[in-house]
Amino acid sequence: MQVKRCVRRSAALQTLALALAVAITHMGAPSRAEAQTRTPHQQLTFDIYKELVEINTSQSVGDTYKASQAMAAHLLAAGFPEADVLAIETAPKRGNLVARYRGTGKRKPVLLLAHIDVVEAKREDWSTDPYQLVERDGYYYGRGTADDKYMAAMFIANFVRYRQEGYRPDRDLIIALTTDEEISDQHEYGIRWLLKNRRDLIDAEFALNEGGGVAAKDGKAVSNSVQTTEKLFQSYWLEVRDKGGHSSQPTRNNAIYRLSEGLTRLSKYDFPVQLNDTTRAYFTRLSQIETGPLAADMKAVATSTPPDPAAVARMSAMTPFNAQLRTTCVAVRLEGGHADNALPQLARAMVNCRIVPGMKPAEVQKLLVEVVADKDIVITPEAADTASDPSKLDPQVFGPIEKLTKKLWPGIPVLPTMSAGATDGRFLRNAGIPTYGTSGLEADMFDVRAHGRDERVNIQAFYKGQDYLYQLVRTLAGGK
Repeated sequence: MQVKRCVRRSAALQTLALALAVAITHMGAPSRAEAQTRTPHQQLTFDIYKELVEINTSQSVGDTYKASQAMAAHLLAAGFPEADVLAIETAPKRGNLVARYRGTGKRKPVLLLAHIDVVEAKREDWSTDPYQLVERDGYYYGRGTADDKYMAAMFIANFVRYRQEGYRPDRDLIIALTTDEEISDQHEYGIRWLLKNRRDLIDAEFALNEGGGVAAKDGKAVSNSVQTTEKLFQSYWLEVRDKGGHSSQPTRNNAIYRLSEGLTRLSKYDFPVQLNDTTRAYFTRLSQIETGPLAADMKAVATSTPPDPAAVARMSAMTPFNAQLRTTCVAVRLEGGHADNALPQLARAMVNCRIVPGMKPAEVQKLLVEVVADKDIVITPEAADTASDPSKLDPQVFGPIEKLTKKLWPGIPVLPTMSAGATDGRFLRNAGIPTYGTSGLEADMFDVRAHGRDERVNIQAFYKGQDYLYQLVRTLAGGK
């Protein structure tokens, strides 16, 4: 497939940049009162964010190359050299943006990674149009508002601000806005394409990415997480076949029933607890700020070998903590039968597993066979994902994060965490670029809407997160 790149003298981007300079003041804000409280830089950030959210970048009909060009235009309009702003088309309607902010070169660059593709969203499922940025009840609603156009918009807006301020870092800063992170097990158009074909554009000492944020409980910030490792994404088809027959003469051996019974057994099964250095540190530090029985349970789980079963049971009942304790597998798709008047000849379900580091997909498949306990349920893995070793708890990264956290959210700890979901960080880690997930975005830890209905971001948290990323990147990059 031919690859096109946006390089010097790109007429399309030059035209888009000029149009942006004229149109930016006309990009409507959803609320006059809210707009009046924004600083000039916050207004720019909002405009960039709104534009990005309202470019549909879903897999079915979206266009990440268009989004990459739009973000490139903001940097060109701010005066960045064309040679340092590359929108790269890697497939039809799929593209990445790589932009470089030049420093003194005293140290190796820092990579700022965010993906701009989003999970599908249906209008009929939402209370708002998912591809419009809507302000309501103190939140910004829209697909990708949190995952991950928040970070993409922040990095672009902060690059513009650094340039306006004449900031000169000790090292180059590199933005990579990538495509197809949500389906990176299927395509190599995003970060894997860059690593394979243009590693020189993104090579860095370490990277900042999604995967960590400020967790809130009962409206109060309780921790700032930094993702240093993540689970392995692996799906399996569970399939039952039968000879079928006429529905007027049902048999005991019904493919749908057999599959359902196996899935029911799986729904009641908990994989064994399997902690690592990151999750053990996570529960240990969190136990120091929690109170009462929950703090005691966290401490018992983190320090006991084997973990106290009663404490594990209580923590397993809380979804975010259960995902940190063990591998999880859940049915996500179901298919069966072929006619209303026929017995099913095929019934199958897809089970998606998130596997803790150190556990192999083959081990999980073996356990699934044991749990469904039916020789007629055939289990077949989908294409294997890529596992990665954790990034080390590097003081040069964690030190500035802890200092800034103390400043912006006094009293809350910085927690190394394992993402239950997968990010592009695993590909960077395997390529020798340590990656740390930290967004500074505060959100309710029990109201996770990414990939779901009415995805949203708290407006106050949005601008506070912007300040966090602005200060953190400057601190990590040094200079004046």
